[in-house]
Parts: sequence; C-alpha cells; structure tokens
Amino acid sequence: MSRVLQALLAAFVLVLGLGASAAFAHTRSESHSDWQINGTHIETTVAIPELEVKRLGPPNSTITNEQVARYMQGRASVTADGKPCANPGGAKALAATGQFRRVQYEFDCASDKNMKLGFTGFFELVPSHTDFAQISQTGHDFVEQLFDKDTQVIDVGGPSSEQALRNAGFLKYVQMGIMHIFTGVDHMSFLVGLVLLSKRTKDLLFVVTGFTIGHSCTLALAVTGILRPHAEYIDALVAFTIAMVGAENIAVATGKPGIVAAGMGGMLILMALGKVLGLGGLPALLTLGAGIFAANYLMISGHLANAARIRLVVTLVFGLIHGFGFAAGLLEMKLPTDKLAQLLFGFNIGVEVGQVCVVLAVLGVTAILIKLKMALPRRLVVDVASAALVGIGLYWFLGRAYV
Repeated sequence: MSRVLQALLAAFVLVLGLGASAAFAHTRSESHSDWQINGTHIETTVAIPELEVKRLGPPNSTITNEQVARYMQGRASVTADGKPCANPGGAKALAATGQFRRVQYEFDCASDKNMKLGFTGFFELVPSHTDFAQISQTGHDFVEQLFDKDTQVIDVGGPSSEQALRNAGFLKYVQMGIMHIFTGVDHMSFLVGLVLLSKRTKDLLFVVTGFTIGHSCTLALAVTGILRPHAEYIDALVAFTIAMVGAENIAVATGKPGIVAAGMGGMLILMALGKVLGLGGLPALLTLGAGIFAANYLMISGHLANAARIRLVVTLVFGLIHGFGFAAGLLEMKLPTDKLAQLLFGFNIGVEVGQVCVVLAVLGVTAILIKLKMALPRRLVVDVASAALVGIGLYWFLGRAYV
C-alpha cells in the first residue's frame, strides 16, 4: 500500500486543479438583487458583497463604485413580449453601505406581457456564483428565485423556486446532491484528505462511514428546521476540518504531535482572545472550543499506534459540520414541505454518489500513476500533500472567519 500513498500527491494536485475554478465554493460567491415590478416600470437594485467586488481588479487594489457600475453595465436586463426594455440610465452606483456595494437600474417596457428578467454578473469570473433574486410584482405574490450560470433568465410568470422543486422528479434531487459535491472544492479537498489518512481500505471505510453518518444527520436537522446554525460559521468550520485533516497527517508523519497541536490550538485560542478584544471574526466561544478540540485530538491521534477507529468518531463530528454546509444551498430555496422527505433522500443519495466518484477518481489516478512508475517517496507525499491541505484549509478558514 505504500506505493499507493507515494502516488497520492500527484492525484491530490490533479483534484485541486479540477476544482480550482470554484475556490470559494458554494455560498461564498453570491450577490442579491431586488426587482420591483410596477406595471411596465421595473426598478432593480443589486447588492454585491465586498468579497465579490475584489474580483473585479488586481489583488489589493481599490475598486471604486464607478468601476463596479461599469462592470455591471448590461448585466441586468428585462424583456417584455420578446423585446428588450429600455434602460436609459444604465447601471447607477449607489452609496456604499457596510460590506456591500449597490447598483441600481430602471427599466421601462412597452408591455407588461411575457416579462423575463436577466442577470449575467460574475458568472464568467466564478462559474458557481449565485444571485438571490427577490421579485415583487403589483398584484402578484412576492417570490424568490435564483440566478446561476445555467439559469440566467427568469420568466416572471414562471414557477417559483418552491414550485420548481415540487415539480422536479427524484432524479433532479439526486443531481442537485451530486453537483453540490462536484462544484465544492472544499468538500472535495476534505475527501482527498480522508483518502490520505487511510493506509488500508478498512481505514478508508471507517472514516467515510463516520463522515456519511454525520452529514446525513445534520442535513436532515437543518432542512427540517430543527437546527439552523449561522451559514457563515459553517463555511469557516468546513475549511477548518480540511486544515485539521492535513494537520493530523503531519502530526503522525513527524512523530511530533505536540508541536502541531500547539500550533493549531494556539492559533484558534488567539482568535478567541482577539474576538474578546473586539478584533472581529467568529464568536469567541466557538473558536475557543475548536482550539481545545484541535489540540486534544491531535495529541491523542499522534500518540496512538492505530488511530483508524478514533477517526470514525472524529470524521462523524466533521460530517456534522459538512452536513450543515450541504444544507445551506437547499435552505436558500423555498423547499416544498409536501416533498421534503423525497428531496432529502434524493439529495443525500446524490451527495453519496458525488463522494464515491471523488474517492474513486483519486484511487483511479493513483493506480494509473503506479502503473506508469511515477511513484514518489512516501514521506514526501504525506508531508507535501498534508501541508497543502493545511495551507488551503487555513486560507479559507481565516478568509471566511474575517469576511
């Protein structure tokens, strides 16, 4: 099995490359639009988080409101009876408020029949970007819709997101679960980390089982409304689990769990102290608890001759966190209560199919590399791949904790 581990570095790099375009996966690339339809006159306001604004220029550059308005020119549109509605003023920059930039449009249509709304912002920069649209139309119910890369035009008279999900078949729910894995490089990175942790097929079975049980439980709890954690906390904790998987590999490989435990735990405890002093970030109790957990777990696993069984419990805990992450995408849509069980079951099956595909892809690429005699020294693979996991996990964790 050592040759398999020796080849995993190249497989790891390949998987990261495939997911690089979705580096800020899931809800981390988003905007919000408000469409007020009054007969043939439509007013649209788009709120864009600062995180998205930064994508419009070089790193560390200052993006002005006027630059944002220029980029957003023509990114929102309205048609009626197949004809484009006039937008004489174009995209107008409004005063910045807090962590958002705002752009406004005014459209005048010749008719109010067969009206369709369009949005194309940021999809060429981040394919997984989502715009959460709130649509108010005089004489009609308020509805919420989603613009994404595959749905850039919405029929105002078309079904709401709840109706669309209610009318969808079981395979649509399965597809949603699969795509949630394939478009989420953070979840894929975690799965690759689980493969790296497992020296035997039996070990891999243990960790995947724990992860599956965990995310299945919290996915159901969140979607049914029993538990509703803050999405921004969950995004940060998902990144934290990636760093933890890499840190454990380093602790075991170096035989110095104390140093690794002190580094991970100490960083989180300092973040908690910073929050107490008013420096922002995640809640102090959350980071303090995560720091204590990280330090203790790394110390325990680093001193065990065979930590495979304890990883069943730990990956179950990590699975609980990822389950809330899986639920985030569903909770942003109006879920049909009459088909909730079917939706949950199908979505969960899709997540499992996606996970199996990622694991099999890594193992398949590994087998090919072994056959081509491209194996690397085992210690190098573990050290470099684990360091990459820690680096990317901490990058996402700190970015999400302080955005």
